[in-house]
Amino acid sequence: MSAASPLIERFDLSRGSLDALLSDTLKGADDGELFVEYRESEGLVFDNGRLKSGSFNVDQGFGLRAVAGEAVGYAHAGEMSEAALRRAADVVTAVKSGHSGTYSEAPRGTNARLYGDENPIPSPGFEAKVQLLQEIDAYLRTKDPEVRQVTVSLASSWQTVEILRAGGVLVRDVRPLVRINVSVVAGRGERQETGSFGTGGRAGFGEFLVEENWKNVADEALRQAKVNLEAVPAPAGSFDIVLSSGWPGVMLHEAVGHGLEGDFNRKKTSAFAGLMGQQVAARGVTVVDDGTVPGRRGSLTVDDEGTPTNRTVLIDDGVLVGYMQDRQNARLMGVEGTGNGRRQSYAHVPMPRMTNTMMLGGDKTPEEIIASVKDGIYAVSFGGGQVDTTSGKFVFGCTEAYRIRDGKVGEPLKGAMLIGNGPEAMRRVSMIGDDLKLDTGIGMCGKQGQSVPVGVGQPHLRMDQMTVGGTEA
Repeated sequence: MSAASPLIERFDLSRGSLDALLSDTLKGADDGELFVEYRESEGLVFDNGRLKSGSFNVDQGFGLRAVAGEAVGYAHAGEMSEAALRRAADVVTAVKSGHSGTYSEAPRGTNARLYGDENPIPSPGFEAKVQLLQEIDAYLRTKDPEVRQVTVSLASSWQTVEILRAGGVLVRDVRPLVRINVSVVAGRGERQETGSFGTGGRAGFGEFLVEENWKNVADEALRQAKVNLEAVPAPAGSFDIVLSSGWPGVMLHEAVGHGLEGDFNRKKTSAFAGLMGQQVAARGVTVVDDGTVPGRRGSLTVDDEGTPTNRTVLIDDGVLVGYMQDRQNARLMGVEGTGNGRRQSYAHVPMPRMTNTMMLGGDKTPEEIIASVKDGIYAVSFGGGQVDTTSGKFVFGCTEAYRIRDGKVGEPLKGAMLIGNGPEAMRRVSMIGDDLKLDTGIGMCGKQGQSVPVGVGQPHLRMDQMTVGGTEA
């Protein structure tokens, strides 16, 4: 398939007949659309000296949605035919029973292009990719005798979507996405520790697979594993915390970002519900969701409802000023959509989701922030975490952390867990660095069973007296 061939031509219907069917289906609805998708995806995993798995998938289909008030009728199929479309129409029209809405205007158009339409799967070819995976494995094993296991993965996808609305408005987007990830197990005697690092974005593999870049990824994964071999049990208690820039923004994403999505706030199930215009974070804290950063993993030219993405300010100088919205929740809350309507695939309904969520920089250097801490923890990288959106409570595990004593970074720590409440944690921010950085392009976000690629970011931060769970009392 070429990027230029329209997906809607795969239905055995003329364009006029398709438009007429959609208009009839959505008559009396408040909103809705026909979402058509074609996706190719490839994944390779090289583990323990051999190619462990390889996959290539092609998927295509459509989702038909009608929105009436708070109700949604949705049907989807992998068969792109008139018969399948008419069956779907019969299902979704049931949601309009007794409803006589006025069909919403289409989203505004855009001429923006945040990424190219290159398909990253064919180049480099399969044999060249496998050879590169072998080369990365050999590089790490040769570099350090403590390397015991190397896992390298390459993942790529090429997605084309078309969103057709009643009235004939058609929006199209072609979305490439790649990622390379390296994980290293290093051992010393009976002790083994892991380090991992990855990078990616919305482009071809080109820049990510040049030797300088893949060696940087491999070296960083090895460095983390070696650091963790030296780590001592983390203390438990209340400490001043310094968060590094970049990937630690995943805590902001989880503990704060989800709570600022429109659906949770409309239903009043967010810890931030009802707080618009109020101080919800320390002065100086500004949080934005920006889907317009060129080439970034979380960026989209248009969201999955056809709305151009935006730079949406959520918290401004500590004050809550906005939520992330899809079209339905924006209409029900009486506000404008923000281009955050996202779905995992044609088999899923759109909902408010983050794109690239970040805290903006302040006026302190990282060195100043670290030097200000007498006895604390320096959290450089996070792994898994758990968050309750309703209460705001979170628990995050550090994959790389250090003790700070008298303003100096000390020994690495193992088993450190940050425990807190999202809104409360934002009030404990006392210093904000001038080194805002986005993550390297590895983020995935789950919500209600749907996963989508996202970006996170922040500068160095100091947070006063956070609870740390550790293995040492």
